[in-house]
Amino acid sequence: MRNTPFVSVLMPVRNEGDFIERSLGAVVSQDYPSDRLEIIVADGMSADNTRAVIADIGRQHANVSLIDNHEKIVATGLNRALRVARGEIIVRVDGHCEIAEDYVRRCVSHLLDNKAECVGGPLETIGETLTAQAIAGAMSSRFGVGGSAFRVGTNESRLTDTVAFPAYKRETIQRAGDFDEELVRDQDDEYNYRVRKLGGRILLSPDIRSRYYSRASFASLCKQYFQYGYWKVRVLQKHPRQMQARQFVPPVFVLALLMLLSTAPFLKLSLLLVAASLLVYAVLNLLAAIAAARKTKWRLLLLLPIAFAIIHFAYGSGFLGGLIRFWNRWEFSQRVKVVQPSRDVASL
Repeated sequence: MRNTPFVSVLMPVRNEGDFIERSLGAVVSQDYPSDRLEIIVADGMSADNTRAVIADIGRQHANVSLIDNHEKIVATGLNRALRVARGEIIVRVDGHCEIAEDYVRRCVSHLLDNKAECVGGPLETIGETLTAQAIAGAMSSRFGVGGSAFRVGTNESRLTDTVAFPAYKRETIQRAGDFDEELVRDQDDEYNYRVRKLGGRILLSPDIRSRYYSRASFASLCKQYFQYGYWKVRVLQKHPRQMQARQFVPPVFVLALLMLLSTAPFLKLSLLLVAASLLVYAVLNLLAAIAAARKTKWRLLLLLPIAFAIIHFAYGSGFLGGLIRFWNRWEFSQRVKVVQPSRDVASL
């Protein structure tokens, strides 16, 4: 198939021993010609059995390669993989997900049709335990994550601001440059904004399917969304126009509660306003939980409000923490280099 574009799938992973066999297995099982597909796994020096599983799969599939990501964050892993990638099409895949067997083929088809410079699909978030299922339900709800199209789903193709596990044309990557290695989280949002700023179109297509495994505990969900909010501040400082109104709601709500509580010793009205605000939030939370439970499982009804609250308050608190941590970074600007491919990687 001479006219079939060569595709590089990049997988930044770290300590994904519980999922890597499924996630990498889904990539090597693609219905795309294997001789036109390379898979580069950038491992963040995993301390579990992740590397052993990758090595085992690599012995069975010659197009799987492993490189070290000593900095241990997604952005550096992607940049290291980009430097050795040979593909005309670049696809980013997470170690915590499973892509459909036609994922690569459909991404390539949309890109070759010149429908967009970047393409992805809606994300089906699933959980393997009862708590994880509640977290998945909250992460797929408009009340939980706002109007994030790739999380809540869509029935028709549409241009959007960002997608999960995107596929890019090589020339788009070369124009946009490296992923921002300062960002521990939110690097996709920042990168896709740069793509759009250059005139690139980002397509969300319902025929591109993937499944994402949610966090298994409320503690890990709290950490995840705190980091999302925390690093979103740096995205705001670098690209103010990237922000959506919905992304300011949690920090404004948390800040308002903190300000009211700080004045409570002096103003009795403050406590009443705090109580009223929390009551309204609790009612909205319960209504959203009922709606989500109807779509999933009624037995999740008691856990969904907890998941919603953690997402909102952790994100809001993280955002406020980021404002404090990066208070003096509003003038910061970063030069981003263009990635040049090389070939210093060995197949497993």
